Parts: sequence; structure tokens; C-alpha cells
Amino acid sequence: MSIISKDIQKAISLLSSDKLVAIPTETVYGLAGNIFSKTAIKSIFETKKRPFFNPLIVHIPSVDILNDIVSHIPEKAKLLAEAFWPGSMTLVLKKQSTIPDIITAGKDTVAVRIPKHPLTLQLLKQLPFPLAAPSANPFGSISPTKPEHVERYFKDAIGQVLDGGACTNGIESTIIGFENDEPIIYRLGALAIEDIESVVGKVAIKNKKEVSPDAPGMLERHYAPTTKTFLTDAISEEIKKHRGKNIGVLTFKEDIKDDSITTQIILSKKGDMHEAASKLYDAMHRLDHQNLDVIIAEKFPDFGLGKSINDRLQRATFSS
Repeated sequence: MSIISKDIQKAISLLSSDKLVAIPTETVYGLAGNIFSKTAIKSIFETKKRPFFNPLIVHIPSVDILNDIVSHIPEKAKLLAEAFWPGSMTLVLKKQSTIPDIITAGKDTVAVRIPKHPLTLQLLKQLPFPLAAPSANPFGSISPTKPEHVERYFKDAIGQVLDGGACTNGIESTIIGFENDEPIIYRLGALAIEDIESVVGKVAIKNKKEVSPDAPGMLERHYAPTTKTFLTDAISEEIKKHRGKNIGVLTFKEDIKDDSITTQIILSKKGDMHEAASKLYDAMHRLDHQNLDVIIAEKFPDFGLGKSINDRLQRATFSS
């Protein structure tokens, strides 16, 4: 029997009983639990096999409760929140002492965002507690952008996947921290750098940190298929290296003509970065379930969302 359901009351009941529910957001599906329930939060880490040193993102319904979560909001954080919430941006801010250390990996900062998905906003507004919700996948695997992806991962481990359809943005939120009250990008994501800089000016990027990461998504290898995957800006040359194998190819907009290709997915025939980002993980899931020997992914133009897509592909692959 499927665990996928649109029943919001069931989700409220499960979450209020310290259980986990996969929730839809505009970025990816999240594995959600009550931030104040030790049972639920421990269960998130155990279900995902996620290391405890990797902090979680707190999801709230509105800025009205931000002061319950954080103790200091820099001026530029206020500008960003005004511009991009609800939306695909997570802010890392000094936490209130009431936020459990397990959520923040013992740090004095907490990652927080307001998701832009009507069903999840409705859910959050009806709950008396915020939700911690990392992506609903085993640690390091491809993130889920459809309810079926989550069910395939966790069918026997969680009570419900709240069905909000396919995620519209398709890659995780952009995470912005603050050092001396100045914004710094900890994770590239569904909100392009150019959009952020139009609000607060030039921002630095510090998005790789293996030890004690400041935010989720900073580890070198992540978002990865089980099939060996290569990233290249010379697709035809890379295909030649793997002739005789079952080859899957993932491209931005080009249709590659080569008899060696077993299967090919084009993310956006019209060259639309947003469309490509929204389809990225689903394409990776599909390729990963076709018994291929290798997946060859094309590097994207290095600007706008292309920068974020390249970041995900680099962490999923063996070469770049």
C-alpha cells in the first residue's frame, strides 16, 4: 500500500506524535519532524543515515515567528527575507537558546527558511511547532523531487509522503550565512547569486567544508547516483572513453547523435536554466534506474542557475 497521500490532517497527527512525514517544498521533498522532539529529530538522522555533525534546516510558516528561532537578524538578512521569502533561500543566523543543539550540530547558529509551497505552508500554519526537514533521501543520494522518489527510498521507514506533486524549482535552497553581518553563500541553490546580489551587493561564496560544515550541502560528495557518473564540457570525447558500455547521457539542451548512447535525457530543449534545474534530479533518478554502466553529464554555462546545477553535478560525479 502506498504511503503517498494528500491528507494534511494525517500529516498533522503523525508529526504531533513525534513521527516523520515527507513534505513537499518548491525545491525538493523534505523529511520532516518537530524541531522540539528529540525522538523525531534523532529519527531524521537515523532514517537518512545522516551524520550528526551536519546541521538541519528549520522550516517556519512566516517571518512572524523568526524571532522565536533566532537571536540576531542583520540588516542585510532582513532585506533578503523581504525579497525572497517565502522562497528558495535559507538564512543561517544566531540561534535562540531554545533551539536544540542536535538541530544545529552544536553550533550557535541555526538555518531557517520559509518554503514556497501552498500545501506545506498550510501544514506549518496548523502546527504549534516548526519543522526540521532535510532532503528526504538517504544521506549522499540523489535528492527527491517527486513523491515516488521518497516512497522508493523510505517506504517502510516513514508514515506518509504528503503529496504536493513535482517540485517546481528542483534543487535545494541557496543557503546564506553571515560573517560580521555580511552575507556569504554557504550553498549554491535554486536562488541565483545574481538575484541575491541585486538586493545586497557582492557576496562571497564559501560552499565546501568537510569538517564541521556551517550548513547542509557543503560536503564534497553528495546528491550522487549509484551509477558511476562523469561531468564534462566535452561530451563526445567522454563518450569515446566508454565505448562498449551502457552509457546514459544528461545534457542541457543539445541532442547528441552517437550510436554508443544507450539513453539520453535533455533537460531543456529551449535552453531554459529554470526548466533544467527543475528536471535535474528526476532525470538523475531515471538514469540511475536503467542499469547503465556510466552516466555522462554535460557541464552547464557557469552563471545564474547554471552555477548551482554545476555544483550539484560536481558533487555527484567522479571527475569535472
